[in-house]
Amino acid sequence: MNSARFDLAALGEPLVELNQTRGATGEYLQGFGGDTSNCAIAASRLGARSAYVTRVGEDAFGRQFLELWKREGVDVAGVGVDPDAPTGIYFVTHGTSGHEFSYLRAGSAASRMRPADLPLDVLRASKVLHVSGISQAISASACDSCLAAIDAARRAGVKISYDTNLRLKLWPLARARAIIRATLALADWALPSLDDAQLLYGRDEPESILDACHRDGAPIVALRCGAAGCVVSDGHRRERIAGHRVDAVDATGAGDCFDGAFAARLVAGDDPFAAARYANAAAALQTTGYGAVAPLPRHAQVMALLAEAVAS
Repeated sequence: MNSARFDLAALGEPLVELNQTRGATGEYLQGFGGDTSNCAIAASRLGARSAYVTRVGEDAFGRQFLELWKREGVDVAGVGVDPDAPTGIYFVTHGTSGHEFSYLRAGSAASRMRPADLPLDVLRASKVLHVSGISQAISASACDSCLAAIDAARRAGVKISYDTNLRLKLWPLARARAIIRATLALADWALPSLDDAQLLYGRDEPESILDACHRDGAPIVALRCGAAGCVVSDGHRRERIAGHRVDAVDATGAGDCFDGAFAARLVAGDDPFAAARYANAAAALQTTGYGAVAPLPRHAQVMALLAEAVAS
């Protein structure tokens, strides 16, 4: 990979998180989320040099995000402030069938991002650019911005990391399929969840989904399968990596943690299979606490879990 100022730049929308606890009161705790923001913070906690590219509102939540990123070691040179639009919010509600997301993000500052707003110097100074399907789904201009960022990054020799992160509340399946599959052809590695990929391709089996992702142009695919672990393919070799037994309480942000950990280890020189084993452990640790950011693990914690798994 090219010598660069940043190991990872992530582009997308940060969201203030109101996450319901599972206690008797079911109260909501304020935190911070947004898939690509989580990814950038995860990578930073694991030792990578991260930057974030977005727009926030000129409001208390926007200021809190800027403080958070600085505290977490995520560079904010690529963050713009919009005086006329708010920072987005989402709610996580927990029930017997899992967690459900509700959003207050229409017209958010990040959704108003345009290609002309992109900090090309930050994008070109990174080894990896990470984007997601959510980054593309929040508005037409945000989608255009993602594709323009990918184009600028690729021209500069930057690797592209892509999480399909399908949210049908944000766009119809037909449009999502067309754009996500076209973006897979531009990615150096793809990071779909099994649930997303089943909807995108109308297939159930991981092996068939991996084949489809490769046909769409993704050279490396790490298919996340929740508590069951992941399946990784580089087009020649495939490996199923089992999940870790942990005391999971909240899966919010686990996939984002995987994404950041995977990129961090690839940049550090790991092959995709070693990177996925590491990311799989990091994501498991993420589920042991509430919220998208607070439980994100440090490198030593991930290594301890991997060592424990080998010992057992």
